[in-house]
Amino acid sequence: MLGLAGCTSPEYHRLMARTIAPASDAQIAGEHRIFLATTRAKSDQDGLVFSGDRTLDPYFAFVDVTVPKVHEAGNIERAVNPVVADPARYFTARRLGIFRSRDDYRDELAREIRQRGGRAMVFVHGYNTAFDDAVYRMTQVAHDSGYPGAVVLFTWPSAGRVVDYLYDQNSAMASRDALEDMLRLVAEAGAERIDLIAHSMGSLVTMEALRQLAMSNDADLNGRLADVILASPDIDADVFKTQKRRLGSSRTNFVVLASRNDRALGFASFLSGSRERVGAILNAEELAEYGVTVVDVTALSAADSLNHTKFAENPVLVKLLGVTLTREDTIVNDRTLSNQLSSITGSIGQTVGNAAGIIITTPFRVFELAL
Repeated sequence: MLGLAGCTSPEYHRLMARTIAPASDAQIAGEHRIFLATTRAKSDQDGLVFSGDRTLDPYFAFVDVTVPKVHEAGNIERAVNPVVADPARYFTARRLGIFRSRDDYRDELAREIRQRGGRAMVFVHGYNTAFDDAVYRMTQVAHDSGYPGAVVLFTWPSAGRVVDYLYDQNSAMASRDALEDMLRLVAEAGAERIDLIAHSMGSLVTMEALRQLAMSNDADLNGRLADVILASPDIDADVFKTQKRRLGSSRTNFVVLASRNDRALGFASFLSGSRERVGAILNAEELAEYGVTVVDVTALSAADSLNHTKFAENPVLVKLLGVTLTREDTIVNDRTLSNQLSSITGSIGQTVGNAAGIIITTPFRVFELAL
């Protein structure tokens, strides 16, 4: 891994190409405006925009990304040569702008939220994620899930290298205040419903930001925070329990997508003194006692050999994510959850070729879904 980490071309993580090939509307599946806030420093390399270095004063920006018609759910079609973009074949960042102030960002985001029915989804990426990787993953999740609201990315300064686990962990913790502020900003912009998705180490900074909101008696953003989905969360289990206790009871639905064969979390556990990670699902029933719904996706596969990005790469989970985020109800109890899961099972079953199983442990009971 050390050898591979040093072989990456400086152009590999370029987001903004020097030239963009022409493409017809028929060759484009969709275009998404991604609003973003970042604690990354600006990059001095052409086209990278933001680096893995830290800044204390966050930047606010937007980026428009197209998805090609040839796109397959769960994939991110990346250009072999990012210097030249081809929207007909690859995800392409067409334009990017940096706002002069937080207020300008809020006003533009408010217009987007109004146009999209008062809803917003916030995504927080995980460890070993460069800026371009975060933008493309956000685009893919928004596109494949069919999310109807405004899309907001919070990108913290991950170094984007396997060998920088501790640097990334410290960067995540240093970004707590900025994420807390951004969540308040989304609420200020008029979002009536906010859905929050965090992956891997992004779950740590997410739970810390929510903990800070709870300490100011605003744990659910005045009732606006609907869903918190933690995908493969890289959090020490005992730390998570203390965080959840601080949050107390609210109308927010907490969902953990976890897998016993997540090799990346096994690596994180090793680095952390063999401490249990929440995403490794060693005790789903215990987590459920803290008001968390645990979705065991061990049986599902993904293109990722580490089984760490199933939430976005497996068509079943992308569909599950979409159904969860696009529902209208915000209160989950035993009856509404049963109806929702029945609907999910029927709709997912039509999109999956091979049989798979999902075990869902809720604060109410355990469901086994055969797909």
